[in-house]
Amino acid sequence: MVAADDGARTRALLQVQRARRWVAPRLRSMRAPLRVVLERGYERRLVTSVDPARAPRHVAVILDGNRRWAREAGFEPRSGHQAGADKVLELTEWCEQVGVEVVTLWMLSTDNLTRPAAELGPLLAIIEDTVDRLARDGRWRVHPVGALDLLPASTRGALEDAAKQTASHTGLHINVAVGYGGRREIADAVRSLLAEHAARGTSLEELVEVLDVEHIAEHLYTAGQPDPDLVIRTSGEQRLSGFLLWQSAHSEFYFCEAYWPDFRRVDFLRALRSYAERERRYGG
Repeated sequence: MVAADDGARTRALLQVQRARRWVAPRLRSMRAPLRVVLERGYERRLVTSVDPARAPRHVAVILDGNRRWAREAGFEPRSGHQAGADKVLELTEWCEQVGVEVVTLWMLSTDNLTRPAAELGPLLAIIEDTVDRLARDGRWRVHPVGALDLLPASTRGALEDAAKQTASHTGLHINVAVGYGGRREIADAVRSLLAEHAARGTSLEELVEVLDVEHIAEHLYTAGQPDPDLVIRTSGEQRLSGFLLWQSAHSEFYFCEAYWPDFRRVDFLRALRSYAERERRYGG
């Protein structure tokens, strides 16, 4: 009798194990679609919670975390940069959907230009391709922001071609910050201002008498554009690293833990909601 009971118990345990082996993978496969459904529902709630009247006109984004994303996933840096480039195309769509007028994308800093050629070359090629894709969309205006003289001829040419090709477009204005550094921008603005007044015959003493902040602002890479209302940085880093030093004096900041390739529409909408809930004081 004991042997019979043991046999029945063994058969029952085997049946349970077989059931688990059958059910477990099916439960796992159900989780992803369920997560997508829940995320979409959350997105819809976020969209309705953001007041269009309080949406930022100009959003600036520090696209940070491509290399760390690639390293943690076991990929080469190039894969991270490509994933980040694909995310840029998604972000521009999201900006257009909520009525953002200007978006500034920091793709490459002046410091990044010192990276090893084995990494920098593929990164520049990805940037050139991304800029071309933005220009070929046919809706958006692409404006290079940075020290173009520091860039290789092919990258500089791609940026200049995109600017010419989209100069008459009236959709989303996309500032592509490549070879950009905030200190370099201010130095370039002052240099341009001095050269302009020297050409007019203005003496240094005369310039000192009339110089104010607006004169410098007129010579920035983003001259004529509204300053950024909201600056977003991904990857969890909480610093500007010299990004839009002059223009961000009164900007609101939002720091997101996600690496740039993992940045979702939900994260973007959360940033907009956070911005809309703030009372901007403009230094007052």
